[in-house]
Amino acid sequence: MSSPELYWLPTDDRWVETIKAVEKGPPGDGAWETLRALANVRVDFLQTIRLDRQIARLFPDAQPETLTTPPIRLAVLGTSTVDHLTAGIRVALLRRGLWGTVYVTPYGMFQQELLNPASRLHQFAPTHVLFCQDSANLSAALDNALDPDQVRAALADTVNSMRGLWQLARERLKAKVLQQTAMPRQLPLMGSNEHRAAASRDWFVSQLNDALRQCADADGADLVAIDRRIAQDGLKAWHQPNWWHKAKQEIAPTAAPMYGELVARVLAAQQGRALKCLILDLDNTLWGGVIGDDGLEGIEIGQGSPCGEAFLAFQAYVRDLGRRGVILAVCSKNDEATALAPFNEHPEMLLRKADIACFVANWDDKAANIRAIAQQLNIGLDFCAFVDDNPFERNLIRQELPMVAVPEVSDDPSSYAQTVADAGYFEALALTDEDRTRNQLYQSNWERDALKESATDLDSYLRGLEMEMVWRQFDKVGAARIIQLINKTNQFNLTTRRYTDDEVAAVMADPSCFGLQIRLIDKFGDNGIIAVVIGRKQDDGALLIDTWLMSCRVLGRQVEEATLNLVAAEAKRLGADTLIGEYRPTKANGMVKEHYQRLGFTVTEEREDGGSRAKLDLTVFQPAGTFIKISEGVDACATQRSMTV
Repeated sequence: MSSPELYWLPTDDRWVETIKAVEKGPPGDGAWETLRALANVRVDFLQTIRLDRQIARLFPDAQPETLTTPPIRLAVLGTSTVDHLTAGIRVALLRRGLWGTVYVTPYGMFQQELLNPASRLHQFAPTHVLFCQDSANLSAALDNALDPDQVRAALADTVNSMRGLWQLARERLKAKVLQQTAMPRQLPLMGSNEHRAAASRDWFVSQLNDALRQCADADGADLVAIDRRIAQDGLKAWHQPNWWHKAKQEIAPTAAPMYGELVARVLAAQQGRALKCLILDLDNTLWGGVIGDDGLEGIEIGQGSPCGEAFLAFQAYVRDLGRRGVILAVCSKNDEATALAPFNEHPEMLLRKADIACFVANWDDKAANIRAIAQQLNIGLDFCAFVDDNPFERNLIRQELPMVAVPEVSDDPSSYAQTVADAGYFEALALTDEDRTRNQLYQSNWERDALKESATDLDSYLRGLEMEMVWRQFDKVGAARIIQLINKTNQFNLTTRRYTDDEVAAVMADPSCFGLQIRLIDKFGDNGIIAVVIGRKQDDGALLIDTWLMSCRVLGRQVEEATLNLVAAEAKRLGADTLIGEYRPTKANGMVKEHYQRLGFTVTEEREDGGSRAKLDLTVFQPAGTFIKISEGVDACATQRSMTV
């Protein structure tokens, strides 16, 4: 019987040899990266368990010091047997460079543990909670004698019960909530017109999953959509009745690695670790043939040819990813003018030059060019995926840049889009206006760089940008983007505190706090929300800058000084006479170690871990002069009014 495969990952003939060496060896400096490399190949259920044992042996209680991401403590609350799923989750986290530990509540006891503050669940103190009720349990209230109104009432009761559990997890455990959709394994009573059977368990589960999608959006829960994956793989790949009857395992053991993938993708997205950039080869990847040899008329793309239509379908999917917020880049061994010709001149091309944020075509090796692309886009290499039809180039990048994701595409272009989709690189939890315009933002950055090169001095460059900083207090309209930035920004982040939806809402409701969302507009366009600041009034009259984070792409434009002017004005509005700035060091935020000193703060405390506190006397503070106009946005759509700070 087939099982879901991680087919986009490469195979490794030396996997067994390598894992044996790990099993025999002591912990070492490179142990984590060795384990991660073993996780980034096509492993089955037994290999996953074997690898998980080494994670537990080498890193039982804490993540490696080299990791900058917060550790994940996941509690799995199920109504069936789920212990066999934990290895797949931990290995899938390892695949993404994340360390996690998993606690499973005793069989049939998760509600009791959730309600009991002295339980092992509460002692575990999870950062995330995953609810995975089995479909038999969820549909247990149904009876063939129920009429349609009674079935609708039962559905409402089930949904409300699940929402109540989410609320308990958020309030009592302060954890982020994940909800597995119900497995569509109940047998139909009528077939194609199952919706006409009022008390059909099969139809009830389908309705329940629809209701969960609506409630999850309203309640801030994130779904692990196994029903969508099962629709693709087939139920038999995920559920085997003999395992259910023998061990109450609704999800078959052979499906555990894929289940772990789905869970880890959501956890990574919550941590801001989903990939950001899709880098594309050109010849035989976006079109058939070699543009340099075959010419514009000779490449295969477009309607009327099965192969040409396959390349067109891949371009359509790539374009949709770009419009959703994935940064698109090109890395090709070609003369630039030749490589650009199809984008500018071929009538069947769906992708155009304007869709590509960074276009690199030359005869340098692709590893060097991918490094250059990441540097130009100001993102880490571990946020990039690279698609190339050539196995030599794929293996080169895996060897030279192991942090870059490289899907193992086949030689059939009709499979390219599905492979990239199945790999789940670009898992997202919300879609913001900034996501939709991200590639346009990077195109505008090119134009800003061109202006900077033509300017005779920095002042003339900054003046020529015609910058305006538009700020608003935290609000529901911007909440998704605010939470996204708080939980994924690592470099320019003074304290790297992470906030949940409820905690951001608490800032909005607290009159002694302010939360600022700041966007930057210039003559080339809207940069989107580029900074978030949270200030908290203290009992002694000072205002603590709890959070200050900023996009690195706007550094060097006086944005830091303009933001301080704004923060000082807001602090005075709350009656504060002093600003307190805190720096909490991480592996990633060393660039802001002296941020407050550069802005004129006086250091009052230096800690052994490299952290510090500094203060600024607002009674004598004079706003810095900048070339940035500051205005307050009344709301998301209203006309802005100028504000003097």
